[in-house]
Amino acid sequence: MTQLATREAVEARQDEVQRRGRGLGWMSLGLGVAQLAATDTVRRISGVDDSSTSRTVVPLVGARELVHAAGLLTSRRKSIWAWTRVAGDAMDLASLGMAIAHRRGRRRRRLVGVTGAIVGITVVDLLTAVQATRAKRIGAARGLREGGSMELTATTTIRKAPPTVYAFWRDLGNLPTFMAHLEQIRTTGDRTSHWSASAPFGKNVEWDAEIVDETPGEKIAWRSTGNADVPNAGTVRFVPAPEGVSTEVHVVLSYDIPGGAVGKAVARYFGEEPHQQLDDDLRRLKQVLETGEVVRSDGAPWGKRARKEFPQRPAQPLSDSELAKGADA
Repeated sequence: MTQLATREAVEARQDEVQRRGRGLGWMSLGLGVAQLAATDTVRRISGVDDSSTSRTVVPLVGARELVHAAGLLTSRRKSIWAWTRVAGDAMDLASLGMAIAHRRGRRRRRLVGVTGAIVGITVVDLLTAVQATRAKRIGAARGLREGGSMELTATTTIRKAPPTVYAFWRDLGNLPTFMAHLEQIRTTGDRTSHWSASAPFGKNVEWDAEIVDETPGEKIAWRSTGNADVPNAGTVRFVPAPEGVSTEVHVVLSYDIPGGAVGKAVARYFGEEPHQQLDDDLRRLKQVLETGEVVRSDGAPWGKRARKEFPQRPAQPLSDSELAKGADA
C-alpha cells in the first residue's frame, strides 16, 4: 500500500482481514468442539491414542482452540488473535515432531498426515496474522485504526447547484459555520490546513489535514496527518439531484474518539452522539446555503458560545407580526 492509497482501499483490506479472521474463528470452533467432545476419536485418528499424556493434552488443545474462536469471532483485533493461533500452531508442530520421533508404522503415518495438515493451517494463520498487522499499521497511518475507528455517513439534499455547494465546502473556512464542534480551520497550503475543534468536557483538539483526492464540483477527500489528537479521514461527494436543480451531499467520516469505547459511551451520555452530530451538521449546511443563516432556538440564541452546538428551531406557526410583515411585502 503506497502513501497515496485511498481510504476505501485501506478499508477494503481491513474488511478482507476481518472476513479471513472470522473464517479462522469458525475453524477453531470446530476443532475445539471435536477435541473436547470426541477426545478418543481425535487421539485415534492422529495416532497418539497409545499415549496416556494425550488424554490430557488433546482436551487442553481443544480448550485453547475455543479461546481462539471466541477472540476471532467477537473481537475486531484480528491481528492479535491471529498471532496467538500462530503461537499455538508452533506448539502443536513441536509436539507432533516429538511424537513422530517415537512412533513407527501406522501411527507414524497418521502423525505425518496430521502434521502436514497443521503445516497448511499454520501457513494460513501466519499469512492472516501478517496481513492483519500490516492493515492495522496502514490504517493507523491514515487515521483508520483497527477496532478503534468509527465510520459515520450522512446525506442531505440542498436546493443549490453542485458547483455552488462544492465551492462553499472547498473554502474550508466555511466549515465551522455549520459544523458544530469545529472552532477554526486555517489554510496552510493549496491542499493542507490546520483544524481546531471542541471536544467533550471542555477540551480542545487540533490536527493538520491534507486533501488527498479532489474532483472539482464532484468530490473532496481528506485525511489527518502527523500526530493528530483525533486521527480522521473523510469524503464528501456532490451529486446532482434527479430533478436537475438540487445537490445531494454524501458525507463519509472515519475517526477515533479519544478514550476508545469508553469515550464513546461517555460522549453519548452527555449528548455528544457522533452520528446525530453529523446529521445536524448537514441540516445546518442546508440552512446556510438555502437561507444564508443557521436558525437557532430562542433558548440558545448564541449557538456555539452558549451550548457548543447549533440547536434547531422546532416548527411553529408564524406570529401575528410576521404574518402582517408578509402581507405588507
